[in-house]
Amino acid sequence: MASELRVDTLKDSSGSNSVGMAYVSNGSAKAWVQLLTSTAVAEDSFNISSGTDNGTGDFTTTFSSSMNNDDYAVSATSGFKTTVNDSTFSATKTISTSAVRTRTGTDGGSVNDSQLNHHIVFGDLA
Repeated sequence: MASELRVDTLKDSSGSNSVGMAYVSNGSAKAWVQLLTSTAVAEDSFNISSGTDNGTGDFTTTFSSSMNNDDYAVSATSGFKTTVNDSTFSATKTISTSAVRTRTGTDGGSVNDSQLNHHIVFGDLA
């Protein structure tokens, strides 16, 4: 039998510091990933079911549990784990309730595959 705990506020053991559950629920990342771009495989993740390499500098990350709508926020970065090449950028290309697609490239504007993509998603789960 599943159990449920309903609270409005969480407090530390001294009772001095507290936080409302709305802050915990709304302020927590709903998904995150460190995606190894050479294989489109997540090195570590939360709420990510797969990564897809759509071509040079073009990746899709699919959620295990979908978002409520496509109005969520994505922070996406790219970079290098062991070597340093050109500066890179990562930009959101398309967003759906089940996935986010990003584009990576150099600071000069050309697409490239950096070693790693990082995505952090904030919003409401379905």
